[in-house]
Amino acid sequence: MIYEITVPQFSKMLKNLDAILAKAIPYAEAKKFELDVLLNARLAPDQFNFTRQIQIACDSAKICVSKLTGKDAPVHDDKETSLAQLRVRISDTIAFISSCTEKDFAGAAERKVTTPRWEGKWLHGHEYVTQHSIPNFYFHMTAAYEILRHNGLDIGKKDYLGPMPFKN
Repeated sequence: MIYEITVPQFSKMLKNLDAILAKAIPYAEAKKFELDVLLNARLAPDQFNFTRQIQIACDSAKICVSKLTGKDAPVHDDKETSLAQLRVRISDTIAFISSCTEKDFAGAAERKVTTPRWEGKWLHGHEYVTQHSIPNFYFHMTAAYEILRHNGLDIGKKDYLGPMPFKN
């Protein structure tokens, strides 16, 4: 169950984010502004900028999968300064999480998970996924989406949700 609510969903949403980022390039060209404007944009003065939102969304996905499978996540130095570099980070994150199988998640629900920020406190894997990782991932995904939308990129809910596995 944990595999199904993490790897496929994180992968899908990161692919959707990458597709949205691809739309930012012609938008900036058409409006004749540098992409740095979007990379540094934020909705509120005390909010992380767009670049940091993407970095944290990627980190949320890869760290979650790493902690639950015991596999080492790729290390990123948080020095992306271009849209192309952010897209590589998204691609690297998708590649890592997609390399993990359902079998790798055996025992993940009961695994004790902690972070240095929690000062010795921990959650079971299921709690970590449902109470921390998934909400944190979507928080930063949504912030990134909203920053672009606020700055005029023509995107909507269908871009955010991406393709649906509809049945006939």
